[in-house]
Amino acid sequence: MEEKEKKGETKKELNIEELKKKLEECEKLKSEYLAGWQRARADLLNYKKDEIERIDELIKYADVGIILKILPILDNFEIAEKNLPENLKNDKNIKGILQIKTQLQDFFKNQGLEEIKTVGERFDPNLHEIVEEVEKKDCQPGTVIEEIQKGYKINGRLLRPAKVKVSK
Repeated sequence: MEEKEKKGETKKELNIEELKKKLEECEKLKSEYLAGWQRARADLLNYKKDEIERIDELIKYADVGIILKILPILDNFEIAEKNLPENLKNDKNIKGILQIKTQLQDFFKNQGLEEIKTVGERFDPNLHEIVEEVEKKDCQPGTVIEEIQKGYKINGRLLRPAKVKVSK
């Protein structure tokens, strides 16, 4: 009977050793799986954050196409106001029509549109487009002396360069 007990004890010891090895393997796998899950979760959270930023950026510039189509209307209002005879500037009907121009400007401002400063500024190829170079003695070369068409930025980005005349 002692022999059977020794064999049973040896079997138990082997089973305990096997169980310890299996437990170590399971703990190792658990750690690997947990680390992998944590990395995947962090990747997903980063992806979500990046997508939200990308969508916000798209929404910010979604109206650009419409604004570019409406800008010529504002340009025409400005040309009409610039060429308006002095005797009509105080006419209430003309003032009413020019109020539409003001409403358009307010709408564009609310959309993040801002005018590019031109006259008296140094020519900047990132913001200005030269239409003509003019000889002018009292100006430094490369100074904008006249604005032909207004330029605009939207939310800090160039929407349309200003068309300008520059001194030689």
